[in-house]
Amino acid sequence: MHDDRVLVERRIARILRERLHPAVYRETAPLEVEVWHPAGEPPGVADALHANYRPSSGDERWGPAWGTSWFHITGTVPEGWAGQVVEAIVDLGFAPDRAGFSAEGLVHRSDGTAVKGLNPRNIWVPVADPAGGGEPVDLYVEAAANPVIEGVGTRLGDVRTADDTPLYRVRTIALAVFDRPVWELVQDVEVLWQLMHELDLGNPRRWNLLRALQRALDDTLDRQDISGTAEAARAVLAPQLAAPANASAHRVTAIGHAHIDSAWLWPLRETVRKVARTAANVTALMDTHPGFKFAMSSAQQWAWMEKHRPDVWARMREKVEAGQFLPVGGMWVESDTNMPGGEALARQLVHGKRYFIDQLGVETDEVWLPDSFGYTAALPQLVRLSGTRWFLTQKISWSQFNKFPHHTFWWEGLDGTRVFTHFPPVDTYNSELSGAELAHAVRNFADKGLANRSLVPFGFGDGGGGPTREMLARAARLGDLESSPRVEIESPAEFFEKAHQDYPEAPVWVGELYLELHRGTYTSQAKNKHGNRRCEHLLYEAELWAATAAVRTGHPYPYRELDRIWKTVLLHQFHDILPGSSIAWVHRESRATYLRLFDELDAIVTAAQRALAGDPTGGEVVFNAAPHHRDGIPAHGARPAGPAPAPAACNPGDGGYVLDNGLVRAVVDSRGLLTSVRDLRANREALAPGSAGNLLQLHPDLPADWDAWDVDHTYRRTVTDLTGLEKLSEEEAAVRVVRRFGASSVTQVISLPPGVARVDIRTEVDWHESETFLKVAFPLDLRAERSAAETQFGYVYRATDTNTSWEAAKFEICAHRFLHVSEPNYGIAVVNDATYGHDVTRSVHPDGGTTTTVRLSLLRAPRFPDPETDQGRHEMSFSLVPGATLDEATREGYRLNLLERRLPGDAAVRPLVRVDHDGVPVSAVKLADDGSGDVVVRLYEALGNRAEARLRPGFATDGVVVTDLLERPLPDAPALSLAEDGVALSLRPFQILTLRFSRTEAR
Repeated sequence: MHDDRVLVERRIARILRERLHPAVYRETAPLEVEVWHPAGEPPGVADALHANYRPSSGDERWGPAWGTSWFHITGTVPEGWAGQVVEAIVDLGFAPDRAGFSAEGLVHRSDGTAVKGLNPRNIWVPVADPAGGGEPVDLYVEAAANPVIEGVGTRLGDVRTADDTPLYRVRTIALAVFDRPVWELVQDVEVLWQLMHELDLGNPRRWNLLRALQRALDDTLDRQDISGTAEAARAVLAPQLAAPANASAHRVTAIGHAHIDSAWLWPLRETVRKVARTAANVTALMDTHPGFKFAMSSAQQWAWMEKHRPDVWARMREKVEAGQFLPVGGMWVESDTNMPGGEALARQLVHGKRYFIDQLGVETDEVWLPDSFGYTAALPQLVRLSGTRWFLTQKISWSQFNKFPHHTFWWEGLDGTRVFTHFPPVDTYNSELSGAELAHAVRNFADKGLANRSLVPFGFGDGGGGPTREMLARAARLGDLESSPRVEIESPAEFFEKAHQDYPEAPVWVGELYLELHRGTYTSQAKNKHGNRRCEHLLYEAELWAATAAVRTGHPYPYRELDRIWKTVLLHQFHDILPGSSIAWVHRESRATYLRLFDELDAIVTAAQRALAGDPTGGEVVFNAAPHHRDGIPAHGARPAGPAPAPAACNPGDGGYVLDNGLVRAVVDSRGLLTSVRDLRANREALAPGSAGNLLQLHPDLPADWDAWDVDHTYRRTVTDLTGLEKLSEEEAAVRVVRRFGASSVTQVISLPPGVARVDIRTEVDWHESETFLKVAFPLDLRAERSAAETQFGYVYRATDTNTSWEAAKFEICAHRFLHVSEPNYGIAVVNDATYGHDVTRSVHPDGGTTTTVRLSLLRAPRFPDPETDQGRHEMSFSLVPGATLDEATREGYRLNLLERRLPGDAAVRPLVRVDHDGVPVSAVKLADDGSGDVVVRLYEALGNRAEARLRPGFATDGVVVTDLLERPLPDAPALSLAEDGVALSLRPFQILTLRFSRTEAR
């Protein structure tokens, strides 16, 4: 007899698709529908409840892109349905299988409270269970016409460019009888069906499942009376569902989740509504599934509910107290971790954890970042300093070339701190608990034989939606099932405790978790990068000068303003905003937000400095916010202005110009390129023989996938050097260079600051290219085996060779204010004020020596999801620092980003704190967040050395303690002695230290 397996499988699939699924609702009844199509931004619920509705046809067209329509649904449960489970079916015309990425709805009661969300895989609304017959139905549906964003050049990514064509048409709005036995049968069949397909043909279990399904659906189920025979069919399958798992079966902790991007293919305002829909769904499921637990990260999203949807917020809090709705992550948002500065990354944890503690009474134990684009080596120390124990992500599974060797491990950061870490081997944070996903998790788990436990976040995500009742049904059936991993719904904290107990001696991974993908995010949407960098340094200044003015003069410290601004900056560090991978609307708003914050922060800084500057008629005061002295001004202090130093010499030479400030001599040739940068102190040339520095280069940039995200390594195969010159001239002891290329132009001003060994290049680009990558190259006369790129609270070394696939994969890297390359006795740094993407390569020049070329990535022009990415004017500055040590690279990076400020006045301002070690910069000087008036100082060892430093407070204090990031005493920290000459500090390499100085007179 021939093998009929394929035929049987096809017939079972058809029965499931064409008979069982449609039979879940066996009777329907019409509902009355009215509609209101408000113009403009979404109205509030109160307005919608009292709007003028009109009768709607059953197939109402609605929704220009980003529009909102409200449907008022009324009716009565038929008397004959008494004793049945009755639901409303509301299909707004959803795009199939695009949960979170197309139209969505939120159902409200007539009092305005939320019932649950609607999306393509979740269209039911509870009405009565069981019905008595005759119950009135009165519901309002807020329908969001979010467009499906796809296709290069789409104009749907901004409400200003999308047209007003209706995108959706209502398919079904009706009452229906929910047939629970049929629905339960569907769940039984799907679980066994999916499991069967993951088993080898030689596995007897596979054949047992196939024949059981055949007997249940072919022999037992009456397809003319599915409702009446569903229980009998279930009885046939029951033995297969009751077969227990093997004792050695992999153990899966399943946790409900809905990764909701705080902005991505939708604007921020829509995310607020996505969170409301998802939270309403989840809390409704918790009412009927008391064992269900759901984890939600991002304190910002919780705060949105508290502010905008108090009804949803109340339900969330109710379920937090029940132990079902779990705050996780302890960050303000799931931020990017490559580009936020050190202090900003610390504040992500401060504001996130403090919100959960203050508002919910919960201290989170894990950092939860499933989808960020790589993870800085500074993070383990910050995690532990925030009072957090665990770290979770799965994004590294996306890497292009090298498979990460572990799923559970200890991650060791820059300073040696370790944090217990897990990568879910299911390789998704949007699991549906399908058989394929769970089988993949088992096969993929890299730590077999040593550990036997992993975590699976389940629920529709990215665009939200969360778990469904079908997913919970799968979890119940997979708790103890032969040939399947054992699935148990548990909290992340429960998972990590068990995983740690099972695998305390897990292997160690040292250094950054580099994602071999999405490297273009270091550059896309350059104005976002500039706005973030500028805000971070303005916040540094605002806190410093406001604290100094408060202590010195009693000037009011702007607690509320700084708290609000910090949270706004942190929000915009979300991993699709700062990286530049969102739609046009998001980036248009972010640019406007940054400009507003610049003004607000400048006003705070100026007000504080005016309080400190003395008599405004007495001259001019120069303020230095940098953590290093500058031109006779102490770090974090000010002094009356002295005579201006003599500018560098600028003389014609060889068709170009020669700049000389006594420390550096730079030659700009007739093409406007740097052909020599001579370090006069070391009598050494910085540029490689025969090469030119400040060389702008263009590459075609069309990645295989993910336009705004990715840069493919093949882009280097084609390069155009921009050597054409429109104008070359002298300008105030500097050289001005103007070029035009394509539809764009660039103007650069090259100068040497007096008294500093540095070549400054101030650049303005009017950019109108498409799918093009702009870089600037500095070929250096060095054989550097590695580069040192500044990261948060230190730097990270990366190889400049491509000996291994791991090194070759890092063809685009992230650096903050500086990137440093060196030989044993000589180094050169490139510093910048707004650039993150870099690459470093080595080559051999004609005389046999080695050239190390450092390039900064200035601009890109991807066309998806924002077709106008980076079009327009950009300003940026970068500098070449010949002869720089790592200490000098750090100092010059701060100098370029924290320019001196001048105000009318006559007073010298004594620093609030002084540190006698240049390798120990101060990253924050502020008043304590609790309003006590205590002074909080955060500093770090920046050079990778052990440091003995002394900090001298410039104010009266009666004690000092080491604290965590949340300004709470650190239990295991050594006691500090406060002497007349300050506090002696001993720091290990890259250690972060937070000190809190008490001030009794402030209380």
